[in-house]
Amino acid sequence: MPVVRNGKVVDDAWENVADDAPVPDDKPAIVSLARWHNERATLGPRSAPLGVRLRSSESATEIAADLERFALVVLEFPKFNDGRGFSAARLLRERYKFKGEIRASGHLIRDQLQFLARCGVDSLDAPDASWAEKWRIAEAEISVVFQPAADARRPALALRHLPRAAQ
Repeated sequence: MPVVRNGKVVDDAWENVADDAPVPDDKPAIVSLARWHNERATLGPRSAPLGVRLRSSESATEIAADLERFALVVLEFPKFNDGRGFSAARLLRERYKFKGEIRASGHLIRDQLQFLARCGVDSLDAPDASWAEKWRIAEAEISVVFQPAADARRPALALRHLPRAAQ
């Protein structure tokens, strides 16, 4: 499955590790939240980057104290109409100031791509490489936003008070 990051298909160096499989010491690995809780003492000091996978029923609050140990947080979307991953991404970026990569994985539809980016998601597990173009189109599709979000875009009300040249 290709990974799309910022509108481009990229090589995925990360290995998804099942709970009963050994975690490789020499390559980036993604573990479940349950495994992180059970093996924190051995997983924390490893030299290769570590990622954690959150199911939609698991809260970003559960990893808030450990975020400096993760280079990647994968948010699972089991159904396209389950929006808890959007909230988790915003919490990670805005409340917990997570600077690492946030990846969406699971059942997503093209209409959600711009909103994922606005919530702080950098990448997604894409069904195929065509999603890179879908990501680029989605980001450019709406030029004015009304609500503030985790991205740097200024909402319409803030733009009203700027000189025309600064917009």
